[in-house]
Amino acid sequence: YNILFPILFLIAAPFYFWKLVRRGNWRAGFGQRLGGFHSLKSELKGRRVIWLHAVSVGEANLAVQLVEELQRRDGVDSERMYVVSTTTTTGMGVLQQRLPNTARAIYYPVDWLPFVKRAFNALNPAAIILVEAEIWPNLFWEAQSRSVPLALVNARLSERSYRGYQRFAILFHPLFRSLAAAGVHHTADAHRLERLGVRATVISVTGNIKFDGALDANPSGMNARELLNGLGVSTASPVLVAGSTFEGEELLLAQLLPRWRTVAPDLFLVIVPRHHERADAVMDQLQSTGLTFARRSRLNAAPEQPDGLLVDSTGELRAFYEAATVVFVGKSLTAQGGQNPIEPAALGRPMVFGPFMQNFSAVVHELLQARGAHQVQDEGGLAEKIGFLLENRAECDALGDAARSVVQANKGATQRTAEMLGQSLRALN
Repeated sequence: YNILFPILFLIAAPFYFWKLVRRGNWRAGFGQRLGGFHSLKSELKGRRVIWLHAVSVGEANLAVQLVEELQRRDGVDSERMYVVSTTTTTGMGVLQQRLPNTARAIYYPVDWLPFVKRAFNALNPAAIILVEAEIWPNLFWEAQSRSVPLALVNARLSERSYRGYQRFAILFHPLFRSLAAAGVHHTADAHRLERLGVRATVISVTGNIKFDGALDANPSGMNARELLNGLGVSTASPVLVAGSTFEGEELLLAQLLPRWRTVAPDLFLVIVPRHHERADAVMDQLQSTGLTFARRSRLNAAPEQPDGLLVDSTGELRAFYEAATVVFVGKSLTAQGGQNPIEPAALGRPMVFGPFMQNFSAVVHELLQARGAHQVQDEGGLAEKIGFLLENRAECDALGDAARSVVQANKGATQRTAEMLGQSLRALN
């Protein structure tokens, strides 16, 4: 792995750096991606460092919740210091905005042994907590060589991910075997982890922390209703919010807007792409339909009475869900995997998603069983179902109430996870 990694990284470096530059703000903290954390070394001296790793925005939000719960259990005089790493600039934005000021946010280093060793020398962690299934071999090997316990929390393992890890069992089975604790969503995840080598005695079914986070107040503090009012959208006008959309979905929604307006003439469309750096391309597609769209970052240049809003900012999706009449959950119609349906469910918003929700299969199953969401198979189904909801307020209310009840029934995973970590990691005792 360590022989091949630098070779493969050099080959992939142009794409890696292009991606960093495209997402913006890449210079800040760049040295940390190479394992340089010297500025933190003196601050962490004498502290018991608990290192949490969260890949991007979703995991960063979960890490914040977990840190807050662990600190609540620690008390005010604790010698522990929580350090949370992420790999994306958007994840860093969440951590900088939401992480308690008694914790620290850093970038995770590239998983090459010299960089990982530098990070360990600077942070000197007493324990490492991985948020969801993010398995980096050098992180595991270095932790093992220094007798630093590793825990995996909020883990869900799809059949596809399971097969991927099994394909490289000679590499991953020993890594999974070394885990000191693993908290999973469901028993199915527990069985898959056990077959991958995790000891059954360290696995706990703790539930999904995302249910707890969805019940929190809007973290951005932005008032979407006020913003929409400023664009001329009255409080009586229905609002369709398409959250975390992927390529192809934005254009499709814009093309369907005139059809939906035959039943809801003043319908306003809000599109929130999953990756805000696609905003220019998405805006070109939307304008090609002949409709007018305002852009979140350029409201001062917004057209009068636009047909919709393109949200090219980060961290504000929850605020727009609060203003929604109906929600479409993205990456479910033209792309595979799906995006998080829990936030609109917690707000009691009627939602529709496509057939490709594999990343949230257990949540989707619960929502559909409770009749708290509608799943469609194609563009025609989407057009029909959203049109039906726009005409039927009673159905919207019933869907929203059922979805909210699913979230309420799944509360408490953050507390159960913290309890598991307290029992499994000596550094938290």
